[in-house]
Amino acid sequence: MRPRHAVPLALLLALPVTACTTGPTLENQGEVTAPPGDSKSLTIGSAGFTESDLLAQMYALLLDRAGYSTKIISVTNREIYEPALESGQIDVVPEYAATFADWLNAKKNGADAAPVGSPDLATTMKALRTLAAPRGLTVLDAGRAVDQNAFAVTAAYARKHHLKSLSDLGKSGLPVRLAAGDECVQRPYCAPGLKKTYGIDITAVDPKGVGTTQAKQAVQSGQDQMVLTTTTDATLDDFGLVLLADDKHLQNADYLVPVVNRSRAGSQGVRTALGRLNTVLTTADLARMNEQVDSWRRLPEDVARAYLRSKKLIPGN
Repeated sequence: MRPRHAVPLALLLALPVTACTTGPTLENQGEVTAPPGDSKSLTIGSAGFTESDLLAQMYALLLDRAGYSTKIISVTNREIYEPALESGQIDVVPEYAATFADWLNAKKNGADAAPVGSPDLATTMKALRTLAAPRGLTVLDAGRAVDQNAFAVTAAYARKHHLKSLSDLGKSGLPVRLAAGDECVQRPYCAPGLKKTYGIDITAVDPKGVGTTQAKQAVQSGQDQMVLTTTTDATLDDFGLVLLADDKHLQNADYLVPVVNRSRAGSQGVRTALGRLNTVLTTADLARMNEQVDSWRRLPEDVARAYLRSKKLIPGN
């Protein structure tokens, strides 16, 4: 099987937008009435981090299996790859439902627009599809895998205080110094939400970043008591950390969803090929694959192919 290397960003930017524009222009947004397209040559976008690379590789392998010819392009900036998706320079990208809904909402209604993403997947998907459709984008169904903000403590701390959930931590009354990004002080799903929803006594936010090694080490050493990370963090065990369940659903529904350019990749063939991943991929699966790339230094393409073969979605041993 041929190796699949990311196409340089410079090549994407060099493409003539006018020659590729197949969706409705932003000046003429409205009901999309043209039939979904079914181009047999598709470009898949990756946002350039491990998880996005893995998803892009799996999308490519599944589409190859369904008879499409694919290439992957790495574009780390959503401000660049989303317009390229609208124009047809990119045909498919893996996205996160609530985050992408809020991003499109801010793009349409301004940075101060009230968020439309929510902890409820159905509500979030309805808002996302409403925002995406006038831009010529189709949001395919979400599967089971979700990459949300999550909060971790040391396993020893959890055992000592009998903690399994964020509610348990709130009921304990323990003072908590939180290692997170500096924006956590204001974001409703971080420190303010932990206080309001769970009653957790956040005494300070230690600005060490989201899920960084420095942040995890601060919790491991006892300098901080909890760290903001994600549900697909592959390195928690390395630091002796465990996630506390978000049992009151503070976090938004950031389920993984393929987003496609309707006029090039909106066909049932693409939907069916990518939908096969929804039947198997879980949050835990994705975390294990992230670990194989980030900790074991395996190539995303090799990890993606091995996973799909193990689930009988593509042929091979």
